[in-house]
Amino acid sequence: MAVKIVFVLLLALVVVSLFQALFVMLKGGDGTTRMSKHLGRRLAFSVAVMALLLVLLATGVITPNPRPY
Repeated sequence: MAVKIVFVLLLALVVVSLFQALFVMLKGGDGTTRMSKHLGRRLAFSVAVMALLLVLLATGVITPNPRPY
């Protein structure tokens, strides 16, 4: 159950940082470094989600569905 909470929190952080970059972009001005900072965080959170998923699959903490169709 804790693994699911961590995944949901990381995915929520991805969405939040995406909207932060959107608001910086819509505000205009000289905010390109701030926008790239938010997009970089989004990328880092996405990589963390994928890495955590692969580690948990490799260690057997979570198991994939054996027949997904």
